[in-house]
Amino acid sequence: MMDLKERDRKYVWHPFTPQRPQPEILPVKKAFDCTLVLEDGREVIDAISSWWVNLHGHGNKYIAEAAAKQARELEHVIFAGFTHEPAVQLAERLIGVLPGDQAKVFYSDNGSTATEVGMKMAFQYFWNKGEQHRRRIISFEGAYHGDTFGAMSVGDRGPFSQPFFPYLFDVDAIPYPESGKEYRTIEQFREVAERGDVAAFIYEPLVQGSGGMRMYSPKVLDELLSVAKEHGILCIADEVMTGFGRTGNLFASEYMEHKPDIMCLSKGLTGGTLALGVTTCVEKVYEAYLQEDIMKTFFHGHSFTANPIACAVANASLDMLLSLECQDSIQEIVKRHEVFAEKAQSFAFAKNIRQRGTILALEYDAGEQASYFNKSRNYLYESFLKKGILLRPLGNVVYILPPYVISEKELNAVYAAIEDVFNQ
Repeated sequence: MMDLKERDRKYVWHPFTPQRPQPEILPVKKAFDCTLVLEDGREVIDAISSWWVNLHGHGNKYIAEAAAKQARELEHVIFAGFTHEPAVQLAERLIGVLPGDQAKVFYSDNGSTATEVGMKMAFQYFWNKGEQHRRRIISFEGAYHGDTFGAMSVGDRGPFSQPFFPYLFDVDAIPYPESGKEYRTIEQFREVAERGDVAAFIYEPLVQGSGGMRMYSPKVLDELLSVAKEHGILCIADEVMTGFGRTGNLFASEYMEHKPDIMCLSKGLTGGTLALGVTTCVEKVYEAYLQEDIMKTFFHGHSFTANPIACAVANASLDMLLSLECQDSIQEIVKRHEVFAEKAQSFAFAKNIRQRGTILALEYDAGEQASYFNKSRNYLYESFLKKGILLRPLGNVVYILPPYVISEKELNAVYAAIEDVFNQ
């Protein structure tokens, strides 16, 4: 009889994983708080929140009970023509905490879809208003907004999307606003905006996640948003990764004076328990769909739209996130990251150390060009695993993005592992 690893290798195709040679796959038996317990009994600290989704730790009893209770009452129902308390309650609460004047909540099932909905919402907004000439989108070079075709179109044109280049629509990709060269970004943005054919500007506020945890200033983004609004361009904030406390504030958009017209949320939305996506918009966007003409309807949806269990879990996660205890934990992580970031300046192979809220990143400098395919990646990943730490570098970029329940002892163990590996 085959063991779990053998059965996995025979039947399962893992994401973002080369199929030859196949890396070792680690069977996880159970998990609690920040600890993954492997089948062989080893324990691993999850310092990246299992792809940035887990806010309150694995096996959280409060969230588990919310899921179980809802499953016993209503597991799912069609969301076209029907509604239910978990979805309405979650929408009310999100509108209450989101920055700016967000007014409506549209449910989907993941981050890629949330951004896809946001772009379709923006395009049809202008179509409904009779401004069909607005067909362009502005995005940043190096961006990542998901893996559906629309999301790939506004993301970085690199190796991940290369096989699909012929099928992607054209966008105006402006330079990433790196420190000292922000003027290039602003000037090019202004030139594109003045053409009058742009429908939307989509952006990851302050932190490009999969692009290498690249961080930029609120000031430059605020200026871009100002130019966009001056030219009637809808602003779409992709807060799939930055939302729900990751940048120190509840949402990264809070750092700017100008707020988005559309927001995309997922990942931490359910505390990492179930798949759920949300796209919100301000009232003026929604009003473009309030017409008798059936062809002005937003024809988009999913079988599992507003799944009651997922919505109940999201409400439970929001309960915990807004608690004083969780907010204190977030600020404690921020302070500890700041101290470690200062210390890391002296590490032998460290460079470009940056931090925004609970996200801390540093580059391993082994003389190779920084990229997702930097050869240091496998060495770094395996070195941390040997020390009982899950850190999944983006090439040579090592980052920490922990669950908010991480203890001082666990966080110190993560810091110590990074210091040891970088100083070898």
